[in-house]
Amino acid sequence: MHDMNRIIGTHDLLLITLDTLRYDVAEELAESGQTPNLTGLLPGGRWERRHTPGSFTYAAHAAMLAGFLPTPASPGSHPRLFAGTFPGSETTASGTWTFDAADLPSGLATAGYHTVCVGGVGFFNKLTPLGRALPSLFAESHWEREFGVTDPEALPNQIDRVAEIVARLPAERRLFLLLNVASLHQPNWFYLDDAARSKEEARSKGDTRASHAAALRHVDAHIGRLFALMRRPCFVIVCSDHGTAYGEDGHTGHRFGHEVIWTVPYGEFVLP
Repeated sequence: MHDMNRIIGTHDLLLITLDTLRYDVAEELAESGQTPNLTGLLPGGRWERRHTPGSFTYAAHAAMLAGFLPTPASPGSHPRLFAGTFPGSETTASGTWTFDAADLPSGLATAGYHTVCVGGVGFFNKLTPLGRALPSLFAESHWEREFGVTDPEALPNQIDRVAEIVARLPAERRLFLLLNVASLHQPNWFYLDDAARSKEEARSKGDTRASHAAALRHVDAHIGRLFALMRRPCFVIVCSDHGTAYGEDGHTGHRFGHEVIWTVPYGEFVLP
């Protein structure tokens, strides 16, 4: 476990949530060398198998932004990186950074961080009171339709916005950035190799585990530019908020209890 008391205040923080990414798909692509930009930075080149705190985006992000990141899948009491002050907490350890606030962005703001959210899926769209709930935790938040689930270029569009944010940030001001990546979320059929040749055929087949994997390859192809934009030193957490089902035991989608929903990939590292 990283000692977050040494990192907070000295490092920028980047939290990337690869919305809906399944652990099994992420691990398969890592092992076969299809996601070199991500696995090249993950410790040992492997994703850590963890359990999400929520079965859909809002629940998982509300928990993570209160300091409850995905938990290691092995038994035991696992210390947390961040924790709000809470009497009797059994997962607050010597390396845990504690904050006296109801949420992590507010705690980091008190510590001098500029807090920014660049949203992807609908819970970040700011079009409704519910869509404004998570973004309202941040000093600055961004969402455009071009960042959302229906745009195949959502991640490159989001990274363009991140470039603008980083460029105008004063050098002495630390940054906490949440980037919610929508590309893995349904619909993702348009990432299949044959989609460009036959969009109607690809659309008729719908989203599949194969198109989910294709979306992750797309993310990996662009995420290196995001890492290059970040200032050093930067502590990175990259994980899924929850998985999704493509027919397992008759299930499709998420927001229910199933192994493919609760098991998520997780990684943390300092950018070199």
